[in-house]
Amino acid sequence: MIALTVAQIAEIVGGVLTDISPEEAARRVVTGTVEFDSRAVTPGGLFLALPGARSDGHDFARGAVDAGAAAVLAARPVGVPAIVVPPASAADAGAGVLEHDVDGSGAAVLAALAKLATAVAAELVAGGLTIVGVTGSSGKTSTKDLIAAVLRPLGEVVAPPGSFNNELGHPWTVLRATTDTDYLVLEMSARHPGNIAALAAIAPPSIAVVLNVGTAHLGEFGSREIIAATKGELVEAVPDSGVAILNADDPMVAAMAQRTAARVVRVGRSESADIRAVDVELDDLARPRFLLVCAAGTADVQLAVHGEHQVGNALSAAAVALECGATPEQAAAALASAGPASRHRMEVHTRGDGVTVVNDAYNANPDSMKAGLQALAVMARRQNKRSWAVLGEMAELGDSSITEHDRVGRLAVRLDISRLVVVGTGRPMNAMHHGAVMEGSWGSESTMVDDADAALELLRAELAPGDVVLVKASNAAGLGALAEALVGDPA
Repeated sequence: MIALTVAQIAEIVGGVLTDISPEEAARRVVTGTVEFDSRAVTPGGLFLALPGARSDGHDFARGAVDAGAAAVLAARPVGVPAIVVPPASAADAGAGVLEHDVDGSGAAVLAALAKLATAVAAELVAGGLTIVGVTGSSGKTSTKDLIAAVLRPLGEVVAPPGSFNNELGHPWTVLRATTDTDYLVLEMSARHPGNIAALAAIAPPSIAVVLNVGTAHLGEFGSREIIAATKGELVEAVPDSGVAILNADDPMVAAMAQRTAARVVRVGRSESADIRAVDVELDDLARPRFLLVCAAGTADVQLAVHGEHQVGNALSAAAVALECGATPEQAAAALASAGPASRHRMEVHTRGDGVTVVNDAYNANPDSMKAGLQALAVMARRQNKRSWAVLGEMAELGDSSITEHDRVGRLAVRLDISRLVVVGTGRPMNAMHHGAVMEGSWGSESTMVDDADAALELLRAELAPGDVVLVKASNAAGLGALAEALVGDPA
């Protein structure tokens, strides 16, 4: 974060100084990072006292100051130098993106964090910082990582780790930027209309990327049309001097060109795209290769990430790089060296016995399930290997949950996946299992187990050298540990 005194931060967020005199607050400078985990606090940092699902950050304030925090941003006095912010409603903090609701004190601290990030972002943009915003129903994290990779040869980049894309992770990431930062890449998620507009207001992007409109969080939104309206809030936040990068292959995204005053760049395989991928091929590990075609020229691209769905993600990243001054050849070179950067997202590991484990267990929705299963099918078919799909529940699909889980089960059979292991109980998982059974013809297409432990026991008993295993589910299903156990098993 840029250097600010405790007094300046208090003024920005509208807080009251406690356990520190005005004179000392004017002298004491926050030079470190803002942290909501007291274990991550470094000397000169600012500790964010947030109530959590299991503990309250206010209880760790003294430990954070003992570890070197210059002050605490809190909702009540904590007995150490602090900026206490006034009460706020959850709506003030843009609540609805977090996995659990925030109470009044949490909303107050989050609202203060947003104010601080807004002020810092404005100062950095005035100094030349370029902000890139990314949203979409699926692929946000992978694309964010690819964008960061193609921009690093051009300057210093700050991007969030993993999926820090809500009203906590978003301003937290903004506050990682300093006067040395050239590019700030922000991933934006939403669970309700208005969420992306609120995030974009904190750090307005000059480059916006919209990947797709799918059915993730359909239960929250109610329809794809409402999802599209919400994703489009990002392009509406871009000034007319900026650029909106839109997926020409998704009609709902392409239509967002009418919602922005910014210049529009279309990417995709469609002939209407300004930046295109032609002659797409996949290798034995489903890594795409294609010819990048744009007004600036052409370049051969060999991706290090897995799955044909990564072509669109890579095109979006290339478009950002080109807008920031890279040549097609520079963008292609950066993409070639950009492997998976966030955990549990199409991580491919091959054990000593030849078993390949694809760990894509961080998140799942119907679109990403389809992409993962297609990648698995390619890997197995190209290598003439047996394929296993170990799948858990897709969360937050609302009334469409049963139908969508049924479709995934049927798709696994249509793609000729050797074995489907359905992990979990309840109606959605029953629908996935029965969908596969009804689509199949020999009765052994699908096996249903109660939990991850049972799935691991089954796999350890029946996996053979050379098999290819995809592990995928929404994060709440906890299948990431199962995938890691498989990777760590002795050959």
